[in-house]
Amino acid sequence: MNYRSSLPLLMLMVVFSPLAIDIFLPALPIMAQDFSVAISKMQWSITVFLLSLGAGQLLAGPLADRYGRRPVAIVGVIIYGVSSLFSSYANSVEFFLFCRLLQGFGACAIVVAAFASVRDRFDPIQSGVMYSYLSSVICCVPAVAPLLGNMLTEQFGWRSNFEVMAAYAACAGIAIIFALPETRPENTFQHKKLISFARFVPILKQPIFIVNAVIIMLTMAIILAYVTASPGWLMLHLGESQQTFVAWFSVNAALNIVAYFYAPKVLLRLGARKTIGLGMTLLLASGLLMFALLGWNHAAAFMLPVMVSSIGISLLMGSCAGQALSPFGDSAGSASALLGFMQMSGAAALVSCVQLLPLTVPEQFILLTVTFVPVFAIWYRLKSTFSCASFS
Repeated sequence: MNYRSSLPLLMLMVVFSPLAIDIFLPALPIMAQDFSVAISKMQWSITVFLLSLGAGQLLAGPLADRYGRRPVAIVGVIIYGVSSLFSSYANSVEFFLFCRLLQGFGACAIVVAAFASVRDRFDPIQSGVMYSYLSSVICCVPAVAPLLGNMLTEQFGWRSNFEVMAAYAACAGIAIIFALPETRPENTFQHKKLISFARFVPILKQPIFIVNAVIIMLTMAIILAYVTASPGWLMLHLGESQQTFVAWFSVNAALNIVAYFYAPKVLLRLGARKTIGLGMTLLLASGLLMFALLGWNHAAAFMLPVMVSSIGISLLMGSCAGQALSPFGDSAGSASALLGFMQMSGAAALVSCVQLLPLTVPEQFILLTVTFVPVFAIWYRLKSTFSCASFS
């Protein structure tokens, strides 16, 4: 499997998750009104999805190691498609959130299969490059999905967004069924028990995994905080129109696309160590900029720091994922699952706690960027203990 032959199909697979997050964001206020709930409760539809997307990987990973990447991906597509269709018919917010929970479980199986397939075939640096390219595709979705979702909502109502997700699952599922090869190595280690914490103990003993997984989790927390809170902050608090929100969201997503496109080039030029350090520095700078602009009650005061953070995030996600999974050639499914669990469920839990604090959305963003201060210090002190082969 080379870059040219594997990328298109893997791109189709990684689109499932961001599509389920971004396409219906412009419709959140309308959905809250339709379900007669506060918009803060509708934001749970994103948090619940990410919680199940992360937690489900602890099962999907071992399944991928035992039965293979291909069957896990196919089952995930089926669950995703059916739950998307049920979401479009939901008449209560409780049933809608339940459908989103199922949708997250389906997406997690597809994500695990895709990431494990990359680790199966590529070395740590190549994997980092592949993850960066896939991340660039993930960031294309926020640039296009809200525009599509805005149009669908205005023309056909918010439920049409979930009908489109079901249709995508059907089309992409056909491609996966006919084109996805099985990449699981023959020497993949398998525990007797399918669900066993013991399978994750050797992974958690690797410092390179812990450090990079924590960085990814905190990075994802910043993304989640932005995605869940920006509709309410920009449209309700600042009074921006739905079209203006989509415009700001799309500009940031376009910046993400460019940043993720160049991230692999930066990784190959600087190496993982310097790339990760630069990414964390930019995230800290975005928090300082947000703090400096707190007195400016304008959408730009919120979005400009977010854009700076987007560049830092683009440098971290692929680099850290490639480094975190590098030692686990014989258990890539379980390692990918644990990384995904920490990234999604850990980030969702962290953001949920932060959003309970009596802080404004910009202040929450600042608090999350501040968490990188101790992580950066630990990373800087520990980096010398890693071999050049694994952390360079």
